[in-house]
Amino acid sequence: MRPNTDALIVIDVQNDFCPGGALAVAGGDAIIPRINALLGDFPVKVLTQDWHPANHTSFAANHDAAPFSLTEMPYGPQVLWPTHCVQGTAGAEFHPTLDTHPADLVIRKGFNPGIDSYSAFFENDRSTPTGLEGYLRTRGVTAITLTGLATDFCVAYSALDAARLGFAVTVLQGACGAIDLDGSLARMLAEMRAAGVALEA
Repeated sequence: MRPNTDALIVIDVQNDFCPGGALAVAGGDAIIPRINALLGDFPVKVLTQDWHPANHTSFAANHDAAPFSLTEMPYGPQVLWPTHCVQGTAGAEFHPTLDTHPADLVIRKGFNPGIDSYSAFFENDRSTPTGLEGYLRTRGVTAITLTGLATDFCVAYSALDAARLGFAVTVLQGACGAIDLDGSLARMLAEMRAAGVALEA
């Protein structure tokens, strides 16, 4: 068992991000056995869940735009995604093989229709908190390990925010899966390295 100061954060292992889903990461379900094994090693365990209303502003269909095109939002550039992880749908549910029972906390994000939320810590304006930081502080957590989907978006944004907040951060690349949109994986791996995030296999 890891020290009581260590937390495992499992990012968005949901049906829509796994093969057959609306925004599938290739092989996204292949990381689940490793995540399930890791859950027993950490005293603090948090799952995040993308949880969008159907009218979410990040959905391409709500702009009559092509999926994966870019638009400008008040908080900056925004990728317009295929409709995914809509509240109450099967696509928003955790993948059935993910062991959710050990989780201490589930953080739902992206429920505000006007702003997307990649990070487990902040919405995409980088200032509106999800409440996760406060929870981890009250549990005495100083180091976090990140797994889940997708490496180059929600995992990377979470890692960068955690590092900015002063946590020691490790990303287990072998327990993550990437979308790799127009070189996004290499770009975000470089950003994480520059921020002091430990990238492990």
